[in-house]
Amino acid sequence: MSDIRFLVFDIETVPDGELISHIRYPKEELQPQQAIEKYQTELFDKNGSDFVPHTYHLPVSVVIAKVNQSYELVDLVALDEQEGRPHIITQHFWKGWEKYQATLVTFNGRGFDVPVMELGAFRYGISLKRWFARQSKSFNQPRNRYNLQSHFDVQDVLTNHGASRMYGGLNLMANLIGKPGKMDVAGDMVYQLYNEGNLQRINDYCRCDVLDTYFVFLRTSVLMGDLTLQDEQRIVRETQAWLESKSDEFPIYRQYLENWGDWQNPWSEQDLTPTG
Repeated sequence: MSDIRFLVFDIETVPDGELISHIRYPKEELQPQQAIEKYQTELFDKNGSDFVPHTYHLPVSVVIAKVNQSYELVDLVALDEQEGRPHIITQHFWKGWEKYQATLVTFNGRGFDVPVMELGAFRYGISLKRWFARQSKSFNQPRNRYNLQSHFDVQDVLTNHGASRMYGGLNLMANLIGKPGKMDVAGDMVYQLYNEGNLQRINDYCRCDVLDTYFVFLRTSVLMGDLTLQDEQRIVRETQAWLESKSDEFPIYRQYLENWGDWQNPWSEQDLTPTG
């Protein structure tokens, strides 16, 4: 446990139709699905996007990759995998962070994933005293935007905390280094899958996003000088073998590997340390 240094995670959520009905349409007595559809129509007409704000979302899948001091993948787990209960997922997520006190690693998690999990703790009455750490100096508080020791948001790092825009997102960054990116499921399909009772497919989609985030994090660590390119390439090969060893238990890993593309290395195998 003490060797776990990073918790790379991603979440999948669904809109809370009961909440939307109660807050936005209190006099219309809309069913949850009706309320969601009405709100999405209003959002699309106004913004050109029907994505419901995070404040109305519930987490139904959280997948976490446990990564050790050497940046190697140790395990990859889905919280409350069989039932996807938001209150249990939220509780286990924050208990896990308390247990490991490791660096959270996300892609745009500062803008969505972490706020959703914080609001989940608010909703379900879960204390996050160590996360807020109000007695610490501002920069040392884990949720401070610029504290990379507690939360390493890869998108934040690569955009200099929003100074530039990340067009293409995680899918683009994963493909730049030969990883699958989006396959047969996208984020806008999660709510439909949830209504169909297909929690397994949602968890599988989340697992793949976590893997993409992990590999992009590795390359970002090379960029920042925390990891050598040689070590990154070794870790990538070891992780590929780990996924192969787990593919009978988790068939989604087989699909991930089938879409795997090796990074096109412009350097010689003898010199994986470019200068300049």
